[in-house]
Amino acid sequence: MMDPDDSDPAGAVRDAIERSRSGAPAAGAVVRDRFSADEVFQRIIAAADEEVTSDKRELFFSGLAAGFAITITFLLYSSMTAATNDNPVLSALLYPLGFVYIIIGGYQLYTENTLPPVALTLERLASIPTLLRHWLIVLAGNFAGGAMGAAALTWGGVFSPKATQAAIDHAQHGVETSFGALFFKGAFAGLIVAGVVWVVYASRDTISRLVVVYIAFLAIPLGDLFHVVVSFTEMLYLVFAGNLALTLGLTQFVIPVLLGNTLGGIVLVTVVNYFQTTEHRLESARFEGSDRQLSLREWTLGSIAGRSYVSMIDTAAGAAPDDSSYRVLVPIGNPRTESVIVELACILASERAPATVHAVHIVQAPQASMSYDHDQHERIIADSDEQMKHVRETARSYDVPCETSTIVSHRSFEEVFDTAARDRANLVVMGWGADRPWGAARTERPLDELTSQLSSDVLVLKDRGNDASRVLLPTAGGPPSDLNAEVARALCSSADSDITLLHVVDGPDEREAGEAFLRNWAVDHDLADSSLVVDDSGDVEDAICRATVGHSLVLIGATEAGLLSRLVTDSLYFDVIDEVDCSVLLAERPGGRTVLERLLNRW
Repeated sequence: MMDPDDSDPAGAVRDAIERSRSGAPAAGAVVRDRFSADEVFQRIIAAADEEVTSDKRELFFSGLAAGFAITITFLLYSSMTAATNDNPVLSALLYPLGFVYIIIGGYQLYTENTLPPVALTLERLASIPTLLRHWLIVLAGNFAGGAMGAAALTWGGVFSPKATQAAIDHAQHGVETSFGALFFKGAFAGLIVAGVVWVVYASRDTISRLVVVYIAFLAIPLGDLFHVVVSFTEMLYLVFAGNLALTLGLTQFVIPVLLGNTLGGIVLVTVVNYFQTTEHRLESARFEGSDRQLSLREWTLGSIAGRSYVSMIDTAAGAAPDDSSYRVLVPIGNPRTESVIVELACILASERAPATVHAVHIVQAPQASMSYDHDQHERIIADSDEQMKHVRETARSYDVPCETSTIVSHRSFEEVFDTAARDRANLVVMGWGADRPWGAARTERPLDELTSQLSSDVLVLKDRGNDASRVLLPTAGGPPSDLNAEVARALCSSADSDITLLHVVDGPDEREAGEAFLRNWAVDHDLADSSLVVDDSGDVEDAICRATVGHSLVLIGATEAGLLSRLVTDSLYFDVIDEVDCSVLLAERPGGRTVLERLLNRW
């Protein structure tokens, strides 16, 4: 019987090329056992993605651990110098140990960060201000850890007398080296460290990484080179010992080494390795590849000009919408369970025609879990689009135009506000709770910045499954209360809600003035038919909690301290959310801040 493959000679040839009986490729002598330059670059991009979106505290303490680990290098180098009578080779044998701990342990070392974050920045996936912020945090952590180590070595009685002298000699040698020599020696050390990072990401096993790290860092003392964190630790050791002034050590020793390390890592490795990869290197690192890059203005100015970072997947159009309609952004963590948020957004949009609802499904990718694979990206997008069908159907039932998109990112809370700014949203309507990706916003870096740079109105709903038939609106005036009044009017119009207005005064003597204020406020905001309640207890929190009895929804406006910060700190409104039984809608309107104040807050 004829083999089916015999009828297809071309297919047989292809099979012969693609495999052999042993399982190895027929074309080629060996199976490829290393990553290509593009694959290494993509692995570095993935690592940088996690690093630049990390929390400030996480970055700092990782840098602190790395800085303290450098103390081991300084300790062993000085001790071995004393034990081997200053033999240049034997004294350096244990020098790399601190770096081994750092790299194998995954701590943040400044000189390592001249490669991954720079690669991300070169691709215009992160802005220059983001890179500088990352460097500053890591370097501060490294220096703090090095300072702790230097203090322990100075006053902890760790060194023997001979080792103490060796440590002083090492530090003194650096101080006495000229600025130019320190710079160029630092540049070669930066080349070595950044090169180690590239090779580590190209390695497939821990043993290979260990060997590379050991040999590479052994070259620093043998080549009489300088590493900035080691140099800082040595310099502080001299300062603590009373042999050097701090300003002199920084300007004549640490700064030239820092500049050299930085330039060496960036120019001699990052740029060279960047340009040896192909122009298609980003296709699997970001959705739509280079089309998703930051603009030149965003790249140089960061969040002042718009975005400071490009998420892994973002299916929304890159340009801001051209239409002049009122735009309501609805961030969604789970499209199957957040119909209440969508309905609220549609109700508000229907009162502001022409209006458009933009529902964005934000998928938070856990650190180190996201595969940079184009096929996986497509599957995520298709699955998200299927889940968002229900959102689009809800919007159609309210006869409101609706757009949907998907964002996949290591971040969550910040993505909401980056999207709002890019989408030119007039209003953001979002849910709050542990089931949302942004429910863990306590740990996210941009929280303190976002609370003072809102570009749109914000409504945050803590839904407890109640209806909106009986609404309580506490007010003391101000832009957030104005926003809540708009919500109340929309609910009256669409859901025939009964509205109760609450105003709290400091005592019975102020009740009459409070009643007058509340009547006037109700008239000014087209809520004259509402029930009016004045509480003279002076305790806002207790008054709100008491008044919520019999109501299904309470609308609370932000004070000068801001809404979003109160969601993640122990404060009045956070307590109210926990203590009342009904749903809570919190509002913030970005009023009262000048353009200059917003720009300064973005830094």
